[in-house]
Amino acid sequence: MPDSRRNFFQSIFGSAMAAALAQQAIAQQSGAAGLPTRKLGRTNEHVSILCLGGWHIGAVENKDEAVRIMHAAIDEGLTFFDTCWDYQWGGSEEIIGRALSQQGKRDKVFLMTKNCERDYAGSMKCLDDSLRRLKTDRLDLWQFHEMVYDNDPDWVFEKGGLRAALEAQKAGKVRYIGFTGHKDPRIHLKMLNKPYDWATAQMPINVMDGHFRSFQKEVVPVCLSKNVGVIGMKSLAGGPGPGKGRIPTETKLTHDQCRRYALSLPISSLVVGVMTMDELKAEIAIARDFKPLPDSEKENLLSMALTEGASDGRHELFKSTQTYDGPHHRQQHGFAV
Repeated sequence: MPDSRRNFFQSIFGSAMAAALAQQAIAQQSGAAGLPTRKLGRTNEHVSILCLGGWHIGAVENKDEAVRIMHAAIDEGLTFFDTCWDYQWGGSEEIIGRALSQQGKRDKVFLMTKNCERDYAGSMKCLDDSLRRLKTDRLDLWQFHEMVYDNDPDWVFEKGGLRAALEAQKAGKVRYIGFTGHKDPRIHLKMLNKPYDWATAQMPINVMDGHFRSFQKEVVPVCLSKNVGVIGMKSLAGGPGPGKGRIPTETKLTHDQCRRYALSLPISSLVVGVMTMDELKAEIAIARDFKPLPDSEKENLLSMALTEGASDGRHELFKSTQTYDGPHHRQQHGFAV
C-alpha cells in the first residue's frame, strides 16, 4: 500500500499501528456484479461498500418504485440493506420486506435493522415486530439504535437489552450485534468499553466530522484496534439543506467528493440515501470503480471543509442539538417530542 495512505492515517490516528489497521480495513474485493466489498470487522462477512439507507427508501412515495429501486440495487451488487424499527414507524421495514420476499432476493442481501429499546421485553417485541415486517426469520445484523444519551450504554446492559440480543442470537434470529449513534464520540467509546465484543458500530463519517467531535479521529481507531466493523453514515453531514446541517455551500464540496472522502476512510460500508433510480445509478457509479483517494486529496477536502462554524457543530446538528434525535428515544429519556 502506498506510503501516502499510511502517512495520512498515521497523522489523524496518531500511531503507526492504527494506520496499518486502517489500511487493512479499506482493502477491497470484487463483489456481486463487480461492486467492491470490504470485510465487516471481526465477522467473516464481506459487504458492499455502499449500504442502502432504510429511511430514504421507506420515504419513497410510490412503493412499487421503491421495490424496483431495491431490486435494481441488488442486481448492481449493492447488497447491504439498512433499516430500522422506527423508520416511518415500521413502513421502511415493511417495504423492504416486500422487496426481499420476491424472487429469492432475501438470500442475496445482508440485512440490518435496529433495536430502539433498551430493556429485555421491549427488545424482544421490537425483534418480533421487525422480523414480521421484514418477512424473514433472521437478521444478519441487529444494532442498538441511537446511543445518543450518556446513559444509553448503561441501560442496554442494566435493563436487559443485550441479554435479549444474545438470546436472539443463540436462537438463530440474529447473526451479529452492533450499535449506532450520531451524538458524541464519548458515548461510542463508552459502548466500546463495555464487556461485549460488538460486531459493528455505526457513526457519522464526513469531512465536517474531521473538525468537530470527530468520530473518525476518536472512535474509528478504537474500532480498528478491537476489530469492530465501522459503518459510516451522514457523509453529506445530514439534513435537507444548509439550515439543517448539510455541507455548507461555501466549501464548494460536491456530493461526489463527500462520498469519496468517506469511502476513503477505514469503514466497512457507507449508508447512502436513495429515493430515485437516477440517484441509485449515481451512487453505483461512484462505487463501481472506487479507489481510496490519495493523501493530498483527502487533506485538501478536509481543508475545504474548515469553514466558518466547522468546529462549533452548526453544520452537524445531529451532534450539537436534539434536532435529529428520534422521537421514540426522546420519549425514553423524558424529553418533549
